[in-house]
Amino acid sequence: MQKSNFLKRSLLFVLFSLNALILTAQRADAYKTSINKGQQYKSTLTQTPLLNNYDVKFYFLDIAVERTSVDISGNVTINAEVVSAALDTFAFDLIDDLNVDSVLINGVSCTFTRSNNEVFVKINTPISQGSLFSAKIYYWGTPPSGGFFSGISNATSQSWGNQITWTLSEAFNANQWWPCKQVLQDKADSSYVYVTTSSPNKAGSNGILENTVSLPNSKVRYEWKSRHPINYYLISISVGKYVDYSIYAHPAGLNDSILIQNYIYDNPATLPYFKTQIDLTADFIELYSELYGLYPFWDEKYGHCMAPLGGGMEHQTMTTLGMFNFNLTCHELSHQWFGDNVTCATWSDIWINEGFATYSEYLAQQYLNSGQEGPWLADVHSNVLSEPNGSVYIPVLQATDENRIFDGRLSYDKGAAIIHTLRFELQNDTTFFNILKTFQNQYKDSVATGNDLKVLAESMSGKNFTDFFNQWYYGEGYPIFNVVWAQYDDTLHISNVQTTSTTTTPLFKTLLPFKIHTVNGDTVVLLQQNQLSENFKVPFATAINSLELDPDNRVLKVVNNIIQSSNESADKAEDFSIYPSPATDAINLQFSEPKNRKISVFDLNGRLILEFETDNSFTNISIVDMKQGVYVVKVIDKQGLNQTKRIVKL
Repeated sequence: MQKSNFLKRSLLFVLFSLNALILTAQRADAYKTSINKGQQYKSTLTQTPLLNNYDVKFYFLDIAVERTSVDISGNVTINAEVVSAALDTFAFDLIDDLNVDSVLINGVSCTFTRSNNEVFVKINTPISQGSLFSAKIYYWGTPPSGGFFSGISNATSQSWGNQITWTLSEAFNANQWWPCKQVLQDKADSSYVYVTTSSPNKAGSNGILENTVSLPNSKVRYEWKSRHPINYYLISISVGKYVDYSIYAHPAGLNDSILIQNYIYDNPATLPYFKTQIDLTADFIELYSELYGLYPFWDEKYGHCMAPLGGGMEHQTMTTLGMFNFNLTCHELSHQWFGDNVTCATWSDIWINEGFATYSEYLAQQYLNSGQEGPWLADVHSNVLSEPNGSVYIPVLQATDENRIFDGRLSYDKGAAIIHTLRFELQNDTTFFNILKTFQNQYKDSVATGNDLKVLAESMSGKNFTDFFNQWYYGEGYPIFNVVWAQYDDTLHISNVQTTSTTTTPLFKTLLPFKIHTVNGDTVVLLQQNQLSENFKVPFATAINSLELDPDNRVLKVVNNIIQSSNESADKAEDFSIYPSPATDAINLQFSEPKNRKISVFDLNGRLILEFETDNSFTNISIVDMKQGVYVVKVIDKQGLNQTKRIVKL
């Protein structure tokens, strides 16, 4: 789902109020808009364990909807298999606001009760484990509506004048418009969606439009069928006056073409306005088929239904969106791999959906819009670094809060940034993309966690990513670096001191690229930082003009200072040790032998904080009165040889 998140990169598309020119001029990284939440219905997130007693095989929605309201009526069939010892109560999710006329189990009408937006159907003769059964629910009503996260909405586009009824069930809102089982781990094997509406309308949904049936009273039924596994929140409808603009993609290795079926507002100006952007969808499908593996639903279609919302939602095979532009269109499409084919196993692991869809924007920029991926990534880093805390992984106690799940800074931008860092850590793009392809194959039609991807990456690369995931996925914040460097004879000396934005993650062990600028050109050296303070020596004969730390943003970080020291880090004198660092009260200096030395302590602005001489091989220095931060300790002996090291005061 491409969303504004509530905060997404400070771009908040106000629902239903922006004209098309403004919408397309702004970055479509505003994925979900949730400004208008005043009347938003919030479904209960407490579910009965009785839902775990059966495995859904098939959903069949046969409903009537118009473009002028959210009124809905019809029936839903759920075919399932009993997985408990016996099934004597069939439970499903449906908000109390919607009326249930009857429930049939295997064709037999059964009594039912309702509580807390769930329905409990008493089965007179329990169904044994392993048996298949069919439940048919007749229902009707007017669901509550308002705000981005309503299950079903109705509004008129102020840009184009078209009134649309559409659904958006992520994360917990499918039960606001149809009876279902809202459990991520239970994908249906297939689904049918039949929508009856007035004949001026078209109704878009998942899969293939296999039939359009004319009915009495100027009604028409659109019969959509999908034979791929699908999660409850990815089933959708969109009803309105549309024109069908269909194009085709031709990914390498597929002898057939892939239909891209677009339901565009029936306004003569809409399609010409967006046509160029819509046509990019074919390029995106071909690119992601190469990078991730063939488009998972190639035998059905991909498509779009326009609706007056900010951003879009990746409904399987037919995204619902408010406009078309580069980032929005490719983001939603990439969800067909990351989110639809492979779905997050828990809402805590929304990174599987949104982190990878956001990084797919970067890849589309890199491969199809070369030169723009750098500014895109810089913008992402800027947003993540705007606040110091928060993990990509959603803590379990927060995983029922849609604000937290769809946090643009963390789930989307930081999620994308750490994928880029993972790619850098692998140092092999072939391995990186093979991991993603294998992940798609291994977990297709199913669900996965962040840890599942970690295990796969380790097995395919031979690397251990425990520290990486503890730091970047489960941990919080980012590293902050202060660098001092000097060139002495044919050696580059680098002293790099790390602090972190939050004590939750006190150290980031990471590979770092240093770009060395000389009159003969640039050289990049890779150095592994495993401690808060590291001293590196790099053989380098050519005279160095300047040094940069990761100017291309391979790693999420802040670089406070890069200081060139004339001779400080390149001393031929003895080494010495400083401990502990970080420290709070005092530090110890240990030398190999006693002799006279002058010891100076400076802050990073070069101000002298403390200076004294000593003849001892061991010296204790109090730092109680120093402010928190990074300091440089400089030691000079009688021969004039000097050396510096850094300390961190907590």
